[in-house]
Amino acid sequence: MKRLALIWALLVAGLFARNTVGIDINNNDVELSASVNLNRLTDYSTGTAYILEAGYLHSGGNLLTLSFSGENALPGIPGLRLAFGLQSAFADSFFALPLYAKADYTLPTSGIFPKSSLIASLAFAPSVLSFRDAKSYNAFRIEGDVEVIANVHLFAGYRNIDTNYKAFDKTFNDSWYGGLRLSF
Repeated sequence: MKRLALIWALLVAGLFARNTVGIDINNNDVELSASVNLNRLTDYSTGTAYILEAGYLHSGGNLLTLSFSGENALPGIPGLRLAFGLQSAFADSFFALPLYAKADYTLPTSGIFPKSSLIASLAFAPSVLSFRDAKSYNAFRIEGDVEVIANVHLFAGYRNIDTNYKAFDKTFNDSWYGGLRLSF
């Protein structure tokens, strides 16, 4: 119950900070997500955006993630933004602090098609960053995103999340999904 309350609090914070909230589903899973651009909350203006992201995935079990990253455009490749930071992952008797990386490439289709992006992220925690019953944590995600109308995005993607415990290895989720993301 505490985890669900935290997710809803972050979603509401996302609404008031004029950022994003989203939901994605498939036949077996549901995921809620929110992101907050901390620069907008603090009137901090530099080339680097500091992003706080939260996610809750229900997939036979519950996984809560919280990420903090610095994001900026990559010089020389228009439309590519890279983010690097730290994530926390919580599951049943599992806690990890993986290193986190994300790439967001806006396709050069303006004027031809709606704004479209390809997004990939990776999180990795070896045993030194894994606590409680955790041995390691790996998460990979790739998405395609289309802004169908202003501030409304449809997306589809694939995710693979491994929560490796000291006593056994568990693929927490390995699935395709689709969803809706709103920007504020």
